[in-house]
Amino acid sequence: MAETSRQRMGELLRKLFEILKAQPEGLAAAQALKTLASSVTLTPHEASFYENSGARRFEKTVRFATIACVKAGWLTKHKGIWSLTDEGLSAYDRIKEPAAFRRESDRLYAQWKAAQLRDPSGLSYASAKLSEQSDLTFDVDAETASMTYEQAEEQAWGEIEQHLLKMPPYDFQDLVSDLLRAMSYHIGWVSPPGKDDGVDIIANNDPLGTRPPRIKVQVKRVAHRVDTDGLKSFIAIINEDDVGLFISTGGFTRDAQSFARNQERRKITLIDSERLIELWIQFYSKLDDKARARMPLTPIYFLTPQS
Repeated sequence: MAETSRQRMGELLRKLFEILKAQPEGLAAAQALKTLASSVTLTPHEASFYENSGARRFEKTVRFATIACVKAGWLTKHKGIWSLTDEGLSAYDRIKEPAAFRRESDRLYAQWKAAQLRDPSGLSYASAKLSEQSDLTFDVDAETASMTYEQAEEQAWGEIEQHLLKMPPYDFQDLVSDLLRAMSYHIGWVSPPGKDDGVDIIANNDPLGTRPPRIKVQVKRVAHRVDTDGLKSFIAIINEDDVGLFISTGGFTRDAQSFARNQERRKITLIDSERLIELWIQFYSKLDDKARARMPLTPIYFLTPQS
């Protein structure tokens, strides 16, 4: 970090914000960093590699710098997805000069740090020190732990999502059926290979399926987001006394989510890969061994970074 000036770091951060601004629903961190690296000319220092890990300095330098942006409230990181907040968009549009952009994120980080320490005098001291430096000095232990946790979470969720995407379609359908059973629903029907007319699974609240509502499930193991048109065809087969459950590994567009929420007579629940994985983790103890084998998970514990 010492060999990257505030001016240069501001340039990289503003370019990163430009990339994320074009992705209002967020972008995977690895893809954001790859796009950033291809959009700028790396300095020899940035292009060099750490001897002990073989990792390139550029990615670590940018990741480290984004910590201040997160604490400033400009950037959110959630399970490997980076997104700009309204405050971040405003800062990008308002502060054009790169060094000033970086300086403001440093200042807001110092405010956050002082608040964490609950020391009224800490803010003025931290701000004064920042003005003397060409780059922000973090609490190395805390911020390194934060970055380690972030990268571990990003890698874990990325691997799980790739596992789901690579799963054969009917295995994925069986995985969803297993999850519903673990949640105490009764599976009345699972679509065999071939045309399914838009319904892959029918689940009930009781073994005989006599207690409403009936749950009609469609599962999509896809990488792209399902749009409103894709959702309309499913909603068309949901009766007023049914509940529609649409599961898509690629998620849903904002318009599709809004369309589902605004349904007045039909009950539609949308589940993306993140929610599906969360439910799998929540009900993992209730899955049988055969079900667990479809997506086996092991908890690993990290020291939780300060929020």
